Amino acid sequence: MYKRILVPTDGSGPADGAVEHAVNLASTYGAEIHVLYVVDIRSAGQGEWALDAEAVFEAGRGHGDAVVNEVADYVRSKDVSVTTAVRTGIPAEEIHDYADEEGCDLVVMGTHGRTGLDRYLLGSVTEKVVRQSDVPVLTIRTAGSD
Repeated sequence: MYKRILVPTDGSGPADGAVEHAVNLASTYGAEIHVLYVVDIRSAGQGEWALDAEAVFEAGRGHGDAVVNEVADYVRSKDVSVTTAVRTGIPAEEIHDYADEEGCDLVVMGTHGRTGLDRYLLGSVTEKVVRQSDVPVLTIRTAGSD
């Protein structure tokens, strides 16, 4: 049923919960897991308050490498094949692009469970992926996430 499962991660608790579910599915279906971290290009700011964008992106890529490597080590410990990637861009767009390019047939994502004003102000990468994805998206809400 599933051959390539994409797990976007930001290193948070909800993302870790998604990894657990993805590993179980991959073990059941003999699938490969793709772990993706996206450095958000909007993190450097704009105008006179802008930070040195390249320095911000480099730090983000370093953090992303650490996150995907930690997840990959865990996935390998469960005898599941894994591929990792770190990209820079707008997270929901990069997740869609990666899923298309790699032929992923399922996306498994954690959700922070934000509601109301927080959700409106912060947006939801997971919600954007769910609304725009061409493949099924399994969302995992970790107990106590906020």
